[in-house]
Amino acid sequence: MTLAVDSLFRALANPIRLRCLLLLHNAGELCVCELTHALGASQPKISRHLAQLREADIVSDRRMGLWVYYRLHPQLPGWAQEILRATANSVGDQAPFITSQQALATMPNRPGADRCA
Repeated sequence: MTLAVDSLFRALANPIRLRCLLLLHNAGELCVCELTHALGASQPKISRHLAQLREADIVSDRRMGLWVYYRLHPQLPGWAQEILRATANSVGDQAPFITSQQALATMPNRPGADRCA
C-alpha cells in the first residue's frame, strides 16, 4: 500500500475525520451508528467523511447485515500508524476527543444488540 503523506494530513486536518480516526484507533472497529453517536453528527455527514477516508485508503469497511463497520486500513503504513498513535496519546484526554470517547462508552443499543441506535 502506498499512502501519500499529504492524503493523511489532509484527512487529519478536518475535525470530524480526525475524531473518527482517533476513535477507530482506540476501538479497533466501529459501526457508523457508533461514530454518529460519539460525534453527535448526522449519519450522512459521518458517512461522507468515512467515504473520503476509505477512498484515501486510510480506513476499510465491511458490511454485516444492515450495518457498515469501519477500521483503520490493515495495510496502513507504520509511519501513518505512528502519527495516529502519537496524536491519540497526546490529545486523547482533551476535549473534544475525550467527550467522543465518553459518549461512545455510554451509548445504548450498540451493535450486537437487536438494532443499532
